[in-house]
Amino acid sequence: MREVRVAGHRLEVLHHPTRDHGGPTIIFLHEGLGSARQWRDFPKRLASLCGCGFLVYSRWGYGGSEARPQPWPADFLEDEAALALPELLASVGITQPVLFGHSDGATIALMYAAAVPGGVRGVISEAAHVMLEPISIEGIARARDRFLHGDLRARLHRQHGEHVDDTVLGWTGNWLRPELRDWDIRERLRAVRCPVLVVQGRDDDFGTLDQVEAIVTRVAGPAATLVLDECGHIPHNERQRDVLDAAASFIRRLR
Repeated sequence: MREVRVAGHRLEVLHHPTRDHGGPTIIFLHEGLGSARQWRDFPKRLASLCGCGFLVYSRWGYGGSEARPQPWPADFLEDEAALALPELLASVGITQPVLFGHSDGATIALMYAAAVPGGVRGVISEAAHVMLEPISIEGIARARDRFLHGDLRARLHRQHGEHVDDTVLGWTGNWLRPELRDWDIRERLRAVRCPVLVVQGRDDDFGTLDQVEAIVTRVAGPAATLVLDECGHIPHNERQRDVLDAAASFIRRLR
């Protein structure tokens, strides 16, 4: 890991440039309570299968990046897609990346692809949310309860350190605001022109398959799906071989 300054904040970044001239770099965007380290060895394994470079980083407020005091603004995902991600890509000289996002990270990837239609080779959207469903709110409320009264604080402290309260309570507090019940970016997806692979576990307790349908029926570019039985919210851990194979095949077709 090294540190870079992006949009005025210190971020931890792990970057392995591609050795193939003209080959793509995969940018990994973590989930709402994740970090760069949450991906474990998955980025390295996928990049190796594809002959690609990769970059994984912790967003502001996560992991070893700079702490983000709560409360978090309602538009924090917007800021990530519109400000932080483009500045990060420019700072390391990456153009035309493949974006692999998980949960919040997948939402950011789709938002960025919609805002910069010619700037992305492809998007792998894993467990994205493009509208807020009752199951999403229930899952976030359970996570907050487990953090306050169960084992989640100790588990996440290992990942986020001393700012774990700001991370978890900032994130959950934002999504549980009553004024965000109508949060919805489905219409924005019509501006996504690059190829998209949508990955979802059938047993995801944060979103239903309506999220998959919303994405594939609205994006302007070609869309493929990988819906996995007996799989929850983290397919790249729970069904790693299936996700690796599908993602590698998708990326190879983009070259």
